[in-house]
Amino acid sequence: MRPENRSTWCIPSLRGLSLLSLVCVTLALAACSEFGPGNASSYFADTPPPSAGHLRWSNGRSPKTIDPALAAAAPEADIARAIFEGLTDIDPATLEAIPAAAESWEANGDSTVWTFRLRDGLKWSNGAAVTAEDFVRSWKRAADLVPRAPHRALLETIVGVERARGVAAVPSQAVNGPTSVLSSLSLRPKFNAAGLLRLETADTSTETTAVETSRATGFGAVAADARTLVVTLNRPDPEFPKLVAHVIFRPVPPGGEGLAENSINAATITNGPFVISEASVAMVRLTRSETYWGCESVRLERVDMIAAETIESALDGYRAGRIDVITNAEFSPVLLKLLLPYDDFRRTQFAALNFYEVNATRRPFSDRRVREALAIAIERERLAEGELEGSTTPAFSIFPFGSAAASNLLQDRTRARELLRNAGFENGQGFPTVRLIVNRNDTQQRIARSVAAMWKETLNIETEIVVLESAEVEQARAAGEFDLIRRGMVLQTPDSHYNLGATFGPGFRSPLAPAPSPSPTPNVANSGNNTATQATPTPAPAVISSEEDALYELTAIPLYFPTSYSLVRPYVSGFTPNSFDFQLLQRVSIEQGYPLTGAIGPDRTGK
Repeated sequence: MRPENRSTWCIPSLRGLSLLSLVCVTLALAACSEFGPGNASSYFADTPPPSAGHLRWSNGRSPKTIDPALAAAAPEADIARAIFEGLTDIDPATLEAIPAAAESWEANGDSTVWTFRLRDGLKWSNGAAVTAEDFVRSWKRAADLVPRAPHRALLETIVGVERARGVAAVPSQAVNGPTSVLSSLSLRPKFNAAGLLRLETADTSTETTAVETSRATGFGAVAADARTLVVTLNRPDPEFPKLVAHVIFRPVPPGGEGLAENSINAATITNGPFVISEASVAMVRLTRSETYWGCESVRLERVDMIAAETIESALDGYRAGRIDVITNAEFSPVLLKLLLPYDDFRRTQFAALNFYEVNATRRPFSDRRVREALAIAIERERLAEGELEGSTTPAFSIFPFGSAAASNLLQDRTRARELLRNAGFENGQGFPTVRLIVNRNDTQQRIARSVAAMWKETLNIETEIVVLESAEVEQARAAGEFDLIRRGMVLQTPDSHYNLGATFGPGFRSPLAPAPSPSPTPNVANSGNNTATQATPTPAPAVISSEEDALYELTAIPLYFPTSYSLVRPYVSGFTPNSFDFQLLQRVSIEQGYPLTGAIGPDRTGK
């Protein structure tokens, strides 16, 4: 069979097939040895594009709210991002902060005070001016929505926002650390309209006044004037512009008109590139806002957000030419096998981490040599391809984006045995049975059994797997009654500094704090040079100040990153796959006259 004839002879026609027939199609595909990724002429659905400027996007179930403070999942957040614009946005390709409502921003020397300068002429969709005070009011409103605001914890970095459990935030004055070079030179990082860093002599008058006002009012966000917003943080965050791009930081109109829960109102006043023109259970129609500051650059005239309660209904619409993009859907293993060879099927490493947290307060796990031995005795590739059926990515870092090189987490049996011997447990002798707690989930239990087998084979240590209900897992963790415990963390922002705090809890401090370990990089030589007679445990880290620190200390042993899947038509341009599954709809367009067959560039396929 010639390769150029694969699509003719090996791929059954999918037109007119019911989704129940997809299983049969999958079996047929499996029998075709030459069929696989890289066939650039193969799309799961080959239908003509809609009219220019019209995108039809199925992003899951029907949204329950469009309130950015209450948006919990993709269906709500996708719409909220399209109709409300924050100070910054995140570039889907680079995951860097880019200007949005704010044209520029700057920080003081230790990144505890940030000043954002709004664009001139910002307007709500009713024609009223958008001001810095709108952001202050909206953030206060979101902070007061306890416990209804699902991502309220992101606001707690701001002075005056108490933790949801009622614990007051740490005042910025309590943060200790060395004076930065920028501070000593009265310089601060400043970003221009393109988001590029430059250094300028600081004019602190506005900042000082705003900080004094925040202390007097008890809230760390202050409108210095209509176009200037000054934000004081509880602790340094050099990546705060990434955090403030999250949907919870987006402003809502005075009075919150049109934001009632369980109701999507076409009369909602917005400030983003789109407004709501129609709303029903089946579809929310967005149209380009004529009052948006960047209206002329928005190429889409209309976006139909089509609800699909099941992946089957979404696929039916996609194959029939009624849907252009499918995201936020659960793909079964059978469907994954079917869709993987097609060029309009995308697979993206998702911003979430599954890991084992180590109780570093207990012996022998307080010795980092032991923690490293456990970490590098795990064959992550085998877990990903075996128990997880190829649906995940092995995790050799803490974060799935912009991560530090972590080759030291590759399985190394010789190294693992050496580390355990140097810690005083040659061939596992005298090592206590590891108590590993997992939740009552079949997949997690299979992973735990595989990991336990790897530890037994490499280190000759025994593992007791304790299966508990989710609530019981949290109780055991809170009480410290574990050796290792399975955890999962869904990251809400590319702000790595914030993510460190969310992952490691109150023990972390700002990047300006001294490094907690002899070396800030994962350096195996530090533990390997010790001898068996030097078995005194290494103290648990006082701080985790960077991903390098986390990878060195290994109080969290990464296992895998989940994967998100999507279908994107080849004629949809600017819909960029990324770890967070968010998009800038103002960059998306529908290309007419695209080739139904033939090679499509990487910006289209995401491959």
